[in-house]
Amino acid sequence: MFSFYKNRYKFLIISMAALLAGIIVLATLGLKLDIQFKGGSILKYTFEGDIDLTEADTVVEEILGVSATLQETVDLSTERKNLVVSIAGDEALSTEQQTALRTALDEAFSENNIEVKETNVVDPYIGKETLNKGLLAVVIASILIVFYVWIRFRSISGPSAGVFSLLALLHDVVLTFFVFVLLRTPMNDTLIAVMLSILGWSVNDTIVIFDRIRENSNNRDGKETLPELVDRSINQMLTRSITTSTCAFIAVGIAYGFAVFYNIESIRNFALPMMIGIIIGTYSSIFLATPFWVQWMTRGGRLGFES
Repeated sequence: MFSFYKNRYKFLIISMAALLAGIIVLATLGLKLDIQFKGGSILKYTFEGDIDLTEADTVVEEILGVSATLQETVDLSTERKNLVVSIAGDEALSTEQQTALRTALDEAFSENNIEVKETNVVDPYIGKETLNKGLLAVVIASILIVFYVWIRFRSISGPSAGVFSLLALLHDVVLTFFVFVLLRTPMNDTLIAVMLSILGWSVNDTIVIFDRIRENSNNRDGKETLPELVDRSINQMLTRSITTSTCAFIAVGIAYGFAVFYNIESIRNFALPMMIGIIIGTYSSIFLATPFWVQWMTRGGRLGFES
């Protein structure tokens, strides 16, 4: 039987290396805040035929000197295609910049009959408020999860179980954030949605393992130590955790493939980080949360166990 407890520091080193790599990537690439969090301008054009979004993105960057987020949508009422260009920034685009961009797009896609449909400005203050509310939602969700674990597993020291579940969740949230930075995915409400989804996924896996630990502790051999009991519990639930995670990964992967095929940026930006987040959440719940909870519990013989 594999001992997760004895190998806990090996898994911790892997996590620390991933966190260090994330910090380096963040320092090197910086944040890419979307217009929802930073403010800026949203330009919507109608067009005919097909437009290469990569080529259009190159045109926008050459004219404005900044990167933009481009998305192709379809107006269901008129069945006309729309090109939505979002430029994040503290200031809105000037009339001259809008005119220059329209002219450049006309020249690059002269056969597509591009027309300006609407122009919107997102105030930076509203963007910051949206970001703050999103982060607050993540904090509140984390606190509620800790209290839930605390109450549910009070028979095996609920407070410590809650704390180590929270540490695992923080590990998942930070690494998921670094995934967004690495992939250069614009940070918007999709980031918040992914983080909340990963919180729910990770804590569910952790709760299942703690539940098996509680069950086994009520029927344990008197000579069995807590590390041995927890290793046995994790090994019993390992197949279940991996199978469930694999099924979820495949389901989200199908959604990602669909989004790539049909060029649906919003789903693509959610699905890919979510796929990686599922792996991170499963990893932390199996290899980090309970093994280090054991280390805490065996100090001083808590629950009558010895290490």
